[in-house]
This record gives sequence, structure tokens and C-alpha cells, in this order.
Amino acid sequence: MSINSDLLEILTKSFDSNPSECTIHLDNTSFQLSNVSITNSPTPVNEPTTRGGVYFSDKFAFKMTGVIKDLSVIPLLTKKMLGPNTEFSELKITTNIHDNGNTLNFEIFTNLTNSVQTPDSIELSMIIVKLESV
Repeated sequence: MSINSDLLEILTKSFDSNPSECTIHLDNTSFQLSNVSITNSPTPVNEPTTRGGVYFSDKFAFKMTGVIKDLSVIPLLTKKMLGPNTEFSELKITTNIHDNGNTLNFEIFTNLTNSVQTPDSIELSMIIVKLESV
């Protein structure tokens, strides 16, 4: 897994200084993703490895969290989460940021690792697997 570190740095700095809205796309439906943050943190492996023969995990990963306030998303997330589900798929998230007077559009592809549901929202924890400027 190779992520353009320059693009990631621009995106991370933008989210740190000016939290922006993102849109998550699931089965031809879009949902607003708010309270987005990106961190580089350790994963629970001692060396780079293929986990469960299904996906690759390095010792550190760029993790992304965000909140969706529309609970109709829950049934669409069922087949997306990593874990015992080997049929998972990547989540596509889009956003645009302003950098030095320019608007940059990004597509962020993630694997869903965890979700926490509250009565009025669902918080997603994801690992970024690909980042593109479009």
C-alpha cells in the first residue's frame, strides 16, 4: 500500500486547521461525514503482514474517523467492515479543501475497521488505503 505522502500532508493539515465536510459514497447513495480526523498510528501487528489472507497491514497506518448522522447508512455498512467478513470492499470518500488559494478535490479510499452507533449517529473508524487528487 502506497499513499502519496505530499497529498496526505496537505489533506491532514487542512483537516487539522479547518475541519471540512466529506461525503461517503455507498451503493449509489451519499452521506455527509463530519468531525473528520486523520492520524498516523500503530496497528496491532509486529511486522508488515497479510491479515487473514485478505488484506495487507503495515506496522503503522493512516487512520481516519468521522461521524454520519443519518442512521439509514447502517444496512449499507454491513458488507463493508473488515474482520470476519472476507467480502468487504473499500469505502469511497470525497472532499475538497482550499490550499494556497486553490481548491483541491480528493478521493479517499478506506477500509472500515470499526463503527460505534449512538441513538442519533454512527462513528466510523477507517484505514486509508488510497488517496487521489482529482
